[in-house]
Amino acid sequence: MVIHESAEDYLEAVLMLSEKNVAVRSIDVAAQLGFSKPSVSIAMKKLRENGYVVMDASGFIKLTESGRAIAESTYEKHKVISKVLIAMGVPADIALQDACRMEHTLSPQSFEAIKKYVTEQGLVLE
Repeated sequence: MVIHESAEDYLEAVLMLSEKNVAVRSIDVAAQLGFSKPSVSIAMKKLRENGYVVMDASGFIKLTESGRAIAESTYEKHKVISKVLIAMGVPADIALQDACRMEHTLSPQSFEAIKKYVTEQGLVLE
């Protein structure tokens, strides 16, 4: 299934926030991503319509199974790529920005090869 980069970013933000907080609201996602509340509300509506998130009567957002799978995959790529770049000497702020862009375009095959390579090299990814 093809999902847009922005949708991956929203799902990843919900995942990251849910790891810190029990309850996630649109305003939390807006603050995390630096977007306006109306923009996040529109995005959350689309994510609900596509079955990636559910929202309860109190406005709390939860990832569905498919939304969580996408979010976890995106977040794993982000963490691994940023750690590899930092280990290669890229300044952390640049590595994090680059990882944000690369996580959306890297094929699953290339990502698995990167993980295998860094593991074989003894680089700690977690």
